[in-house]
Amino acid sequence: MAEATFHFPRGFLWGTATSSHQVEGSNTNNNWWAWESEPDRISLGQKSGLACDWWGGRWREDFDRAAEAGQNSHRLSIEWSRVQPTPDIWDESAMDRYREIVRRLVELGMTPMVTLHHFTDPLWVADQGGWENEAIVGLFEKYASRVVEALQEYVNLWITINEPNVLAVSAYLLGVYPPGKNDLLASMRVMTNLVHAHAAAYHAIHKQQSTARVGLAVNYRGFLPARKWFPLDHLVAKNHSNLFNDFFPQACSSGVLNFPIRFKRLPLAKNTQDFLGINYYTRELVSFNLLYPGELFGRRYFPPDAELSETGTIANQPAGLFEAIKWGLQFNLPIIITENGVEDADDSLRPRYLVQHLHQLWRAVNFNFPVKGFFHWTLVDNFEWEHGWTQRFGLWELDIETQARSKRPSVDLYAEICQENGFSSEMVRRYAPELIGEIFPD
Repeated sequence: MAEATFHFPRGFLWGTATSSHQVEGSNTNNNWWAWESEPDRISLGQKSGLACDWWGGRWREDFDRAAEAGQNSHRLSIEWSRVQPTPDIWDESAMDRYREIVRRLVELGMTPMVTLHHFTDPLWVADQGGWENEAIVGLFEKYASRVVEALQEYVNLWITINEPNVLAVSAYLLGVYPPGKNDLLASMRVMTNLVHAHAAAYHAIHKQQSTARVGLAVNYRGFLPARKWFPLDHLVAKNHSNLFNDFFPQACSSGVLNFPIRFKRLPLAKNTQDFLGINYYTRELVSFNLLYPGELFGRRYFPPDAELSETGTIANQPAGLFEAIKWGLQFNLPIIITENGVEDADDSLRPRYLVQHLHQLWRAVNFNFPVKGFFHWTLVDNFEWEHGWTQRFGLWELDIETQARSKRPSVDLYAEICQENGFSSEMVRRYAPELIGEIFPD
């Protein structure tokens, strides 16, 4: 049996990713806290509550565990509603707390990656129309400037907006995120404002911090034609990919917003990415079906033989990560995998999922694709938006009643990977022995 180690480039970033509302707890002043109080919005009527109690200080022990496990970076987000609780108030104590958090990362030898917007808005912003109101562009630009001013001593790796494609679709087309709309025109307005806000923030950040590296984190979802022989399946798969995957990074590259029925020029957005953040979890098949006009006449589903996560929301499709990276090459930018992971409370799928996806990542690196880092979603079980606590993505298990952390086996697997800057046949044999012949064939 082959014995080998697959290494990654020197300086590769290894970390986990989190977001403020999902881990901090008691974010009572944003639109998601309000959304959770409405009936039938969250699975089983669950609420974020204390989340992982990071605002209460539990981030310290979680960061210590991450550093001890060899992680050299961490991606976290700032909660806008804490920094600017009302239009005319900037909470310096909240900013001091975030400064303490990122300073501690640096002290631990971990590179902070800071996301400015991860799905949540202050209530006062939501009351003004949120992302449908073009005034949010100036508001977001001012917020970004204040955060960068406060944190630039410790941070130069920034994500303006996390998954703008998911926000536009989930909040304004599918209605499962606040404000819960099913309105195509509203979604198009939101997409325009998201691009404009990103561009304004990009320029504001660079004005203050010349060394900053700024990008988006886009959720890439693979769409494969269900029947390779049928042209209409290829067409609907391409349409899905164009609108969901391509729209935002292309707009921030070309300065052109390509909607299905029209295009719009936004020169301010041209070349406003210093790197491309890719969040990849899964891919699916698409078949042409006239019964699905609201989904561009495409019925989406997982392959019948796919290995599914606990709630069936993720299919283990590791080859899709290689495809996502290959897709990202068109933008001629460094690429960072800003999220990748799987819900798995008993940790039976996660070791296999992790090894298979990192194998595809290693393949990409060995094609000299410019991949610079990998962030596992996530460090500790957290509040997973409309799914509440029914999905468990953490390396560490969280008891939401006691806040106790329990180590899953994948903690040790990921620690060995981070410390080795790669993974070996010996690791695979111990943590995912069923893959040894696939990853390290004789």
